[in-house]
Amino acid sequence: MELRDYIRILHKNWILILALLVLGLAGGAGYAALQAPKYVASTQLYVSVRTEGAATGDLVQGTTFARQMVTSYVDVINTALVLDPVIDELGLDTTAGKLAPQVSASAPLNTVLIDISVTDGDPEQAAVIANAVAGSFTDVVQNTLEQPASEDGASPVLVTVTEPAVAPTAAASPNVRMLIALGGLLGLAFGIGIAMLRTVLDTRIHTLHDLEEITDRPMLGGIAFDPEAQKRPLIVHADPRSPRAESFRSLRTNLQFLDVEGGGRVFVVSSAGPGEGKSTTTANLAIALAETGARVALVDGDLRLPRIADYMGLEGGVGLTDVLIGRVDVADALQKWGKNELFVLTSGRVPPNPSELLGSAAMNQVLQPLGEYFDYVLIDAPPLLLVTDAAVLGKKTRGVILVAASGKTKKQELAGAVRTLATAGVDLLGTIVTMLPTKGPDSYGYGSYTYGSTHTTEQAEPELSQAQAKPKRRTTAKA
Repeated sequence: MELRDYIRILHKNWILILALLVLGLAGGAGYAALQAPKYVASTQLYVSVRTEGAATGDLVQGTTFARQMVTSYVDVINTALVLDPVIDELGLDTTAGKLAPQVSASAPLNTVLIDISVTDGDPEQAAVIANAVAGSFTDVVQNTLEQPASEDGASPVLVTVTEPAVAPTAAASPNVRMLIALGGLLGLAFGIGIAMLRTVLDTRIHTLHDLEEITDRPMLGGIAFDPEAQKRPLIVHADPRSPRAESFRSLRTNLQFLDVEGGGRVFVVSSAGPGEGKSTTTANLAIALAETGARVALVDGDLRLPRIADYMGLEGGVGLTDVLIGRVDVADALQKWGKNELFVLTSGRVPPNPSELLGSAAMNQVLQPLGEYFDYVLIDAPPLLLVTDAAVLGKKTRGVILVAASGKTKKQELAGAVRTLATAGVDLLGTIVTMLPTKGPDSYGYGSYTYGSTHTTEQAEPELSQAQAKPKRRTTAKA
């Protein structure tokens, strides 16, 4: 992925990332609030060797000896030999093994100093224990570990308290700021990780880049998502100045310049699966083409689940199936729609053998005159992955235009549809992306802007009455 892909992922999942960041900060603060405060009191000891009246060489040797012994003395401080007297002196209700984790000792490198620290929940208690440990250690070193040479003599090692422990004024732990920052960092990392995982596991079509991974055929247009598409499917007619209607006009322009190597402009519009907007796209594209003055035939080739008659508000009792079985002529079955040269051939009654009818010689006899008379013939076909009807029709026409819904069509489904067309030897002329979001990282600006005022049909052009939208069954078109 490129840098812009990572930016798009962060932009798309910023709410999730922000929520987990806040949750991490709150978790760190909550964990810090649950921790009991701990106080640390420290004392420092100085270890030396008695060298009264000694020469300089003896002083050097004594200092070297003290440095060597300090390391061993540090390990002695946490033993029962030192801690048991402290427990007895202070009357603590504990043992040396339990007290040892509270006591820590260290010796700075190349020094004869020993630092003793005691951690406790009570600052006063911490200071008392630290001073008691220093006193007990001094007694153990001078009277047990380094015993005097004689009964009235002094120990050769002298331990001096250079800095007694005092009660600390501030708790050493928990470190609230550090815990909050750590929680926020973990939450941020977790949020970004989930965002990346969602992107990797999401196999749906979202962007033009997703299409380019599957096919090199051009994208003819992008149709913006409209939550009211079910209420007003014919947006080009219902609201001709809306941004979504303009996207169909852009699709119309791209289709007009599509190189089909001459011949009739007979196109099949299909999709990989159902519910991707192929029927509404075909109907609106037909209306947009008719607005230019072109003669357009809209054929409902979905003989299994026809939608065109409902969308166009036409009677669908007589249609393509009746023409294919020879009951009526194609000229009699065509119904004029609207004020322009748009004629609709509905599907008719649902037959038991749709694929056989669409692949028959009778279908050739229907498409040939339609292609000769009309400038554009758009055939709405069933989904490619469910039935073979679209591939059968594609062999009889210039090719197939695939519709894919942003955020719904899966990449493997679209790739399967492309393979189906390639296996059948059908040309894939291009793709149309529907349901594109108008905002966000996947929008690409489709439907975001319009030029001039956006008026409804009532403001711009009165809607056709039912009588105008439903023309006579017999027309003057001679297909």
